Amino acid sequence: MTRRETATATAADPRYAVIDDFAEWGFEALVTTRAAGSFASVGEEAVGAVTARWDALRARLFGDADAGRLATARQVHGAHVWEHGAGWDGWLRAPAGDGHLCVERGTACAVSVADCVPVFVGHPSGAIALLHSGWRGTEAGILRVAVRRLAALGLSASELRVVLGPAICGRCYEVSPDVHLRLTGTAVEHPTPVDLRAIIADQARAAGVHDVRPMPACTRCDNDRFYSHRSGDAGRQLGVLLARR
Repeated sequence: MTRRETATATAADPRYAVIDDFAEWGFEALVTTRAAGSFASVGEEAVGAVTARWDALRARLFGDADAGRLATARQVHGAHVWEHGAGWDGWLRAPAGDGHLCVERGTACAVSVADCVPVFVGHPSGAIALLHSGWRGTEAGILRVAVRRLAALGLSASELRVVLGPAICGRCYEVSPDVHLRLTGTAVEHPTPVDLRAIIADQARAAGVHDVRPMPACTRCDNDRFYSHRSGDAGRQLGVLLARR
């Protein structure tokens, strides 16, 4: 397998599938795996067990579960992107939103996914955005929202790098004719597969991003490694992005 086919989880710590596309800029990008357990905010698991996974993640990112800045939000399949500054510490759970944007280094962002696309956006300066893009967020153009917000802050789309992480693939993701039309503009008579990552990649390029890197790892095909809603899983993995100071 190639590096991009796996988003390799190291033998030393199989809980985290590391994405090294931003390593040269001092970023840490990863997706948690089944080995880490579910990060779903609802379910039958004991709260303490789920909280312990978050603490382990924070310790990995900051060296101390009580250190650093971690931004999350109540996800609603929309296109709202929260912007986070510096000057605070701890674990923030923002109100409804499906994206995070940070211009200053040092804030880790996390989104939960289980077939939807975790969209990692970075700039060499250390600015980042992390997005949860299912079909509704893709239709609403959440990536375009983030690119415009970064451009308004003086960061050109042509300087961005976008990585589309593990998600359900275009062979496995079948949608209704209505959703297919809304996403592709093409009318079909029967449920038909769509490739969300390909659509988001096209949106990124249309917005002026030159460096777009869709990963082929499929949450349903690779269901032994990742949670998949279409496979009946209640569990959720995280996409995580941090530009280190």
